[in-house]
Amino acid sequence: MNLPAELTPLLAGLLDQVPLRVAVVDGAMRYRYVNQTALDFLQRRAEDLLGRTVSEARGAEIGALYAPLVERALAGEVLQHSAWVDYPHHGRRFVEDQIQALPAAPGTPREDRLIVAYSRDSTAMRLQAEQADERLAALQRAERLKSAIVDNALAALVTSDAQGRIVEFNPAAEAMFGRSRAQALGATVAEVMIPPRLRGAHEDGMARMSRGEAPRVMGQRLDLPAQRADGSEFPIEMVLWRTDVGTQSYFTASIIDMSERVKAQQLIQRQREALRQSEKLSAMGSLLAGVAHELNNPLAIVMGRASLLEEKTAGSDLALEAARIREAAERCGRIVRTFLNMARSKPMQRAPVALNELVHAAVDLLQYGLRSHGIELSLDLHPALPLALADGDQLGQIVLNLMVNAQQALATVEGPRRLRLSTGVESRRSEREPRVWLRVQDSGPGVPEALRGQIFEPFFTTKPEGLGTGLGLAVSRSLARDHGGDLQLENPAEGGACLRLSLPISGVQSEADATETRPAPLPPEDPARARLLVVDDEPEIVDLLRALLERAGYEVSSAESGAVALELLEMARFDAVISDLRMPDLDGAGLWRALQARWPTLTRRLLFVTGDTLSPGARSFLDETGCPHLDKPFGKAELLSAVEALLGPSQE
Repeated sequence: MNLPAELTPLLAGLLDQVPLRVAVVDGAMRYRYVNQTALDFLQRRAEDLLGRTVSEARGAEIGALYAPLVERALAGEVLQHSAWVDYPHHGRRFVEDQIQALPAAPGTPREDRLIVAYSRDSTAMRLQAEQADERLAALQRAERLKSAIVDNALAALVTSDAQGRIVEFNPAAEAMFGRSRAQALGATVAEVMIPPRLRGAHEDGMARMSRGEAPRVMGQRLDLPAQRADGSEFPIEMVLWRTDVGTQSYFTASIIDMSERVKAQQLIQRQREALRQSEKLSAMGSLLAGVAHELNNPLAIVMGRASLLEEKTAGSDLALEAARIREAAERCGRIVRTFLNMARSKPMQRAPVALNELVHAAVDLLQYGLRSHGIELSLDLHPALPLALADGDQLGQIVLNLMVNAQQALATVEGPRRLRLSTGVESRRSEREPRVWLRVQDSGPGVPEALRGQIFEPFFTTKPEGLGTGLGLAVSRSLARDHGGDLQLENPAEGGACLRLSLPISGVQSEADATETRPAPLPPEDPARARLLVVDDEPEIVDLLRALLERAGYEVSSAESGAVALELLEMARFDAVISDLRMPDLDGAGLWRALQARWPTLTRRLLFVTGDTLSPGARSFLDETGCPHLDKPFGKAELLSAVEALLGPSQE
């Protein structure tokens, strides 16, 4: 190997051993030295290169590539370059090159200047670096993806180390527990989210896992109470899992706030209970329809016979006894009628209603319960209370609901139990019509301030299990507002609870002001004494009606069924017909249809005396035909008034 004089044999030996490709050319681009590593890479012999130019030895294309680089090196520039290069015998390789001129004395001819080219094959290192870069990029993408999932997860994600200290706390956890991530990191799980009463069990579980015992709750869905930063507790559903990173163990909890779901489940349960109660009431209503018919008949007989006995014994001690029997029977009748009014399902029908009478009816109905609970009842009713414009049945339901609520509240207190009902008239206000009001005030525990805004919400109740569905006050307020009134909770200074019902005053304040609609008048040629046909399958009811009507001066005939009544109508003329609605053979509806076809005038003089107005069929028939009716049980005055209206003159 021909070496320049400047290169010693020792240096040449060293250069042959280094893992770099080293070549030395002069200013004319002739090879002056090529180490063994370069010869091996080029697969050439030294004599093929030394003394020859780059273009002669390796081709004009390679020579043209290196010519400008040699010029720059001779000008004093150190050239460094790295790139992937495709080689014919070695394929694609990553090469790092450096070209620089060796120092020379001033005036040294160009052809004696030496340029050294170093070339290192860094393919393996480059591939490793690129793979490392790819792994790092993949890790960064995975971290960004994980962060995006964790940060945007709807569930709260809380990760703690083996000592129970929090190392991850996502935004959902911040919102759920009311703590920032900075506040949570480093704190223990027990401090951040577990109620104090449960922290002992949590710490016992952490101690078991630190001893290497198998965890009891890993991977299970757990329903637990949790605690917010303000100390309030709420229900959660949690799943816990373990992650091992090297020698460290971490525990992650995925947590869902169950507050809304629990509320929804409780609401559904209350609705189911309300539906069950509604179905029960519906079944009771159907049962009451039959019971009322059977019960009202004997009550009507007792009331009527007591009235007759009272008249016959007028002026004697027996008259007083008869009056007591009649009053007791009338009270029973009012109680039955109140039950029926509550059970009826019909559209609202507003009419002038005496609020005081509804109060007395509710008191009659609840009198026994009030006495048995030791409740002292006082009434302070306005003596000349104007009539309210309302549906009597619905208004009676409101009054009864308010009294039952008060009775149940008083049953839970010791000491004096007082219930006061008062009525009155509002002072006239320019912004609305005048109203009557009813206050139901008890000496019970009252309504806590925190619950005052909730007591009118549907299904909200403070009563123990089985004592209510939470619908009474909500329904009562809704009915009051449907009437143009309101139901409000007042805060009496003496304690207890006070509910105030207000209703618009009716424009009609007396029966004399009311517009009456009467049937057609009797023909002029009829005698003064009207002839009446009584139709009922109960012999005792027939006898009672006959006695009451005959004592009033009417001429009375009777029939035990609708079919017999039609036979009598074929044989004689009657001015009016008084009939039961439910009868075997031909019932009241069938009788009305027969009269409509053969004696249509009598359909306007047909009075139904019945205890069956609760059933849907009876109610529908009476509403469609517009026939007047008298509910059993009835008193003598009610019967005679209804008959007089039936026979009275028309407005037409």
